[in-house]
Amino acid sequence: MPIMHHNVRYNCRVLFLNRKILLIRPKMLMANSGTYREMRWFSPWTRLRQVEEYFLPRMIQEVTGQDTVPFGDCVLSTKDTSIGTEICAELWNPNSPHIQMGLDGVEIFTNSSASHHELRKADQRVNLIKTATTKSGGIYLYANQRGCDGDRLYYDGCAMVAINGEVVARGAQFSLDDVEVITATLDLEDVCSYRGELCQPLMEGQQKPCHRIKVDFSLSSSNDVYLPTHQPIQWMFHTPQEEISLGPACWLWDYLRRSGQGGFLLPLSGGVDSSSTACIVHSMCVLLCQAVEDSNSQVLKDVRRVVGDDAYTPQNPKELCARLFTTCYMGSENSSQDTCSRARDLAGEIGSTHVNINIDVAVKGILGIFSVVTGRWPQFHANGGSNRENLALQNVQARVRMVLAYLFAQLSLWARGRPGGLLVLGSANVDESLTGYFTKYDCSSADINPIGGISKMDLKSFLAYCAEQFQLTALRGILAAPPTAELEPLKDGQLSQTDESDMGMMYSELSVIGRLRKISKCGPFSMFCKLIHLWRDVLSPIQVAQKVKHFFRMYSVNRHKMTTVTPSYHAESYSPDDNRFDLRPFLYNTHWNWQFQCIDNQISQMPASPDNGDQGRLEE
Repeated sequence: MPIMHHNVRYNCRVLFLNRKILLIRPKMLMANSGTYREMRWFSPWTRLRQVEEYFLPRMIQEVTGQDTVPFGDCVLSTKDTSIGTEICAELWNPNSPHIQMGLDGVEIFTNSSASHHELRKADQRVNLIKTATTKSGGIYLYANQRGCDGDRLYYDGCAMVAINGEVVARGAQFSLDDVEVITATLDLEDVCSYRGELCQPLMEGQQKPCHRIKVDFSLSSSNDVYLPTHQPIQWMFHTPQEEISLGPACWLWDYLRRSGQGGFLLPLSGGVDSSSTACIVHSMCVLLCQAVEDSNSQVLKDVRRVVGDDAYTPQNPKELCARLFTTCYMGSENSSQDTCSRARDLAGEIGSTHVNINIDVAVKGILGIFSVVTGRWPQFHANGGSNRENLALQNVQARVRMVLAYLFAQLSLWARGRPGGLLVLGSANVDESLTGYFTKYDCSSADINPIGGISKMDLKSFLAYCAEQFQLTALRGILAAPPTAELEPLKDGQLSQTDESDMGMMYSELSVIGRLRKISKCGPFSMFCKLIHLWRDVLSPIQVAQKVKHFFRMYSVNRHKMTTVTPSYHAESYSPDDNRFDLRPFLYNTHWNWQFQCIDNQISQMPASPDNGDQGRLEE
């Protein structure tokens, strides 16, 4: 909890026993990178091994009968062991408190954490805890938050108990239970034996010993010899596809039940992105039905409140999906029959309430207003129009879809005689956000977006998983189709526009570039230097330079879109969502003169590749 001490605000753990506060331990190492800006609110406690008196507020004094309590960096000594504490990010720090505590003989470490879910991250957390007790022995009790914090992060639990480098008890990673308690019976003598062989505390001239507070309490008793101890367990990690199925689904449910709305509405185009969003909602319904079957009374109560029926009990995910989820295909004269059929088939398999909406009348109405005012009627490229006309006509269609999505979200339940409204779901992936390959205020503008932090390549793998896991055969056709916005006229009834040709890059390339830009902190030149080696088997240095330049132009030109992007589930640390943590400018010099010149100079000094030769040409 936040505590003011000498007019400084600290993030603290308060340890108490039988209505008495034993210790207030302020956090010493702040989380101040990535999604976190902890030093906006708190100051770190910098006085190592020092303890002061903290005067309790009067209202607390009346409860505990104490005037002051210890405040600072210290540990508890019970009759049979010693207990220290870490707070969240301190575990991840290279100079974690458990290191010195372990060398000073502290046997039990506790950690109250708020560690959020990211794809492929769980093993890092588990390995840190195992390593913390492998090096110097000890018992580690790790508790992590679970659920949505009302923002983009989802906290995925994974509470665990470890001893001497082995996990002996663990909680679920994704669950709809609000609270979970795990227990383990361990033998403190095992810590003594482990340390007696590998470690000799206090033999290395270390710094000042931990300050200890004596507590008249014992964790063990004389007859504990009859209790069997827990044995090591094998931790089975979820695959990334399973994580996409479970994490965003739990996040959506937390958001829905807290928002007071009656379900979700999704513009379903029949492509990979919107189909992935639909599958996540279906996965949410699977989890809800399983929780109800497992007698989770809170989930059943929340489901009944959301659907507006106090007697309702879901029978199966498909039937529940029909009540919670509305999908709509917003077709135009530029839409193909294939995408319409794919959207309809998927909606039928997951059970969503599906409607077809034709937007041509609305688009022509808006263009008619423009024509009355200007006397001009814009044309597509295919009909002889300019680039400006072509782009404007695409954007009108995209933005009309956003307006219609919100109209149907607000009134669909009203038309069915049900109370409440629907939350609009977005479906722009992280790679499209990187390049700005979406229309500002189109149907990517929504209330929340469960896939906005997930790459296209991961989404394709996720759909393949869903096709098998949930027996959704319609997904096979969706995976086989080329991604397209369908905003330009068809040619002989066939697609004339694909996403990758519009972006000038493959989705697989964007995933690599995104990680280099955000995680590796690469600018144009350093990214080029890395990619000429990474892609040397498929692209010449000149081709790599073209792609790097094209990406940074697109990124900088469209950066302003990130200020209005729909709040997305945070699944990747290279997400460009500046509403949360990417604090880069949104008005760049788009020419990158110095950086691009460095790339050109580097290429001029490189020998021509015998395989690729001088393919392509440098962009001016």
